[in-house]
Amino acid sequence: MRESEIEQHLKWHVQMLGGKAYKWTSPGLRGVADRVVCLPGGQVWFVELKAPRGRLSELQKLFAADMARLKQPYVVLWSKEMVDEWAKARRLGQAPKD
Repeated sequence: MRESEIEQHLKWHVQMLGGKAYKWTSPGLRGVADRVVCLPGGQVWFVELKAPRGRLSELQKLFAADMARLKQPYVVLWSKEMVDEWAKARRLGQAPKD
């Protein structure tokens, strides 16, 4: 499965949740998450998408550590099934998971 397929699946789920999944690039700052997901109720998530055999770069690991330090909702999703689980948790109003 390609990363782009997982990304399309995420976008569909976010739309069904009533939110927006913005593609994010930050000029001059590599390693940022692929998407900034804004959900109803003020929930904002930084979402990194990877193909099942992909890997996080060192800069992506640093970004993840920064998000943890800042207590920002951040997740890496490696498959459509993980997207499904993440979206289900959002529908059920569960607290952010690390």
